[in-house]
Amino acid sequence: MFFLNKIFKLRDKTNPEEEKPFLEHLEDLRIMVTRIVLTLVIATLACFVYKDELMSLIRRPVEQVWVDRHEATLPQDEEISLDDWERALTLSDVSAPLAQYDAALAEAWWKEATNDRTRRLAEAATIYRAAQKLPEEARANFIKRLPDEKMSVRDLALKFLVTKPADNLNAEGNLRLMSSLKPTETFMLTMKLAFFAGLVVSFPFILFFVLQFVIPGLKDNERRALWPALLIGFGLFLGGVLFAYFHVLPNVLTFFYEWGKSMGISNDWRIGYYISFATTFVLIFGLAFELPVVVMTLVKIGILSFSMMRETRLYAILAIFVIAALITPTPDALTLSLLAVPMVILYEICIWLSYFHEKKVARLEAAEEAERMARLLSSPAPDDHDHDHDDHDPYAHDPADHDSAYFDPDHPHYHPDHEQMGPADDGHDDHLDYPGEHQDPDEGQAGESDEVLEESSGQVPDDDPDYDPLLPDEDIPEEERDRRDQD
Repeated sequence: MFFLNKIFKLRDKTNPEEEKPFLEHLEDLRIMVTRIVLTLVIATLACFVYKDELMSLIRRPVEQVWVDRHEATLPQDEEISLDDWERALTLSDVSAPLAQYDAALAEAWWKEATNDRTRRLAEAATIYRAAQKLPEEARANFIKRLPDEKMSVRDLALKFLVTKPADNLNAEGNLRLMSSLKPTETFMLTMKLAFFAGLVVSFPFILFFVLQFVIPGLKDNERRALWPALLIGFGLFLGGVLFAYFHVLPNVLTFFYEWGKSMGISNDWRIGYYISFATTFVLIFGLAFELPVVVMTLVKIGILSFSMMRETRLYAILAIFVIAALITPTPDALTLSLLAVPMVILYEICIWLSYFHEKKVARLEAAEEAERMARLLSSPAPDDHDHDHDDHDPYAHDPADHDSAYFDPDHPHYHPDHEQMGPADDGHDDHLDYPGEHQDPDEGQAGESDEVLEESSGQVPDDDPDYDPLLPDEDIPEEERDRRDQD
């Protein structure tokens, strides 16, 4: 619930004009989850049709480990593949008992079953396997006893003695033929593999649904700009998957295979464990390469900035290594480094991208400010007569005009009572003859105050500091009245 509240607050922050209550956020979340589930179901069913190709694709890294490990022990100048070596060992198992039974029949079998190259390889494998049963110091002399007509076989067997290929491929475990210990395991593994492939194929749509939920209220132009970002995100995800599939996974499998071989343990891996390991491993790398998408999204909405990322770079690198150690399915330092180092490089790229983003935003803001100032400067100035009379007193008037207007019957302020009043004489105050609006306000207020004091107490107690002229007599305490009477 705490995580949902944080997500919902982030949605409201990115789109403050359309804030929603908690239940409406949950409804949007339900719609997003429904879309993602439907997309995954459709993609999984489509990938299930190609189950054979997917199984061959996911087994390729482990088979490549098996092939590379054994072909490295074969003579390089002979261009012998692992399939050729396996066939030579099989023919060696058959040819020796058949030659003991009937040499002529064995010769006829060689002509029917093989060609000259394969027969030479099979005969050399037979001699090499026989020499392996002898003490090490006697093996070379035993091979050199072959007659000169078998010189090509003798030379090839001596090369095998130097490179030491496996004379029994299944002795250390056959990674090509993995085991399944449950009746339903292969079917469930096929469904799991189809789901993984569907997740990879539908990742752009899933990323779009997630961003549409986290950053709602996108306009048409913003929605169009989102598609290139989605393509970049899918490219990063696909890059992480391919990096793990072609480079990291084979190296990790080789490491564990060689480790088991050095410990004298047969590498009989189960197909179920291998597919779970391989799909999880590849998916983790794909998601880890989405770090720029997450970081730049936080930069866009203002949570992260260039200065913050630059100042906390060491803490971020430490966090990346800790996260890589937690999410990698293997505890070795090699896998940790193969995941953490690319993430650190991507984070450094994000720091520079945030720097260029802030420079671009600042440049756009400066251009907008310059355009606004240019509009203000280019706008027409107000008329001069609007400011010519700023110091004019709206209440100032010519006394002559005022008096003549009061006696003019056509003036809007004319009143019959004005005829009883004469024009103002020089040196004569109007407020003495016309009480009301022309009365001296200070004199009127002072007279009224004196009358109130005389009516309330009969005298004005100027020497009483505690006297309140606005307090009625009935509200004065009796002790105060007695004190005033005594005074």
